[in-house]
Amino acid sequence: MVFKGWTFDGKDPEDPRRMFQMFGPGQVDHQIRQAIQFCWMALPADKRNVDELERQIRRIVDRALRHLREDKEAFGLEDDS
Repeated sequence: MVFKGWTFDGKDPEDPRRMFQMFGPGQVDHQIRQAIQFCWMALPADKRNVDELERQIRRIVDRALRHLREDKEAFGLEDDS
């Protein structure tokens, strides 16, 4: 396997393509599945079931989205749309 380093400074027109490759849908899917697996392993044995796993994943995601909205307000961030 070969790793090639580069910096994303916005000057190279290939930057958006590289970013998409690095953080595209496949990578996001992979990271979400890893988080689900980690959450499963972290649950106590007596709570290790699909319903509890779903409850905890949704709690974590809801909290992250709530914090994102709070940060948007706090830092005056603009939507990209």
